[in-house]
Amino acid sequence: MRKVLDIALTVVLLGAVALVAARFQDDATQTLGGNAIVNDGDTITLGEQKIRLRGIDAPEFTQQCTRNGAAYDCGREARNALRRMVAGGRVSCEGWENDKYDRLLAVCHAGGVNLNKTMVERGWAVSYGDFYSEEDVARRAGEGMWAGSFDRPQYWRRVHGGLAETGHGGGGLSGFFNWLLELFSSMNGQQGESG
Repeated sequence: MRKVLDIALTVVLLGAVALVAARFQDDATQTLGGNAIVNDGDTITLGEQKIRLRGIDAPEFTQQCTRNGAAYDCGREARNALRRMVAGGRVSCEGWENDKYDRLLAVCHAGGVNLNKTMVERGWAVSYGDFYSEEDVARRAGEGMWAGSFDRPQYWRRVHGGLAETGHGGGGLSGFFNWLLELFSSMNGQQGESG
């Protein structure tokens, strides 16, 4: 009986590895460039393609935070910070998978600046699978949203009617587990819009 269970487990594991390998082979790297429209603090549009900055989560456009005891529009400020970084120049993005809203998850640069990393360093986005040390530096320095208090964007979306999406790290086991979560969510028919 034990031998049968070992064989069954081996077959299941090999099937899972084959499925994952096929999934990642289908995800060819895309490189896009051009003038960007900044939708919010972590989403841009290049041509017809919406792009979600991979590994970060910025406040939603209508989200408010608190600084010096007063509420302020941190979602708008995050968008404006990204607009300043882009400043009408050429943006180049590279990614290999889309999120459940069909946005390309990508790392983007403008004028030699890594937009994903810089948004976290300046405190206008939080880590969402990558950039943990940059978030820690921004938090300690009181940069951007860290100058006051705020709800993490994922939590804010959940409270305000949107479903929280999974973080999107640079790949490896994190990417595999996020893919599994997305797979099971789609099998359960979960829907919702998020940042």
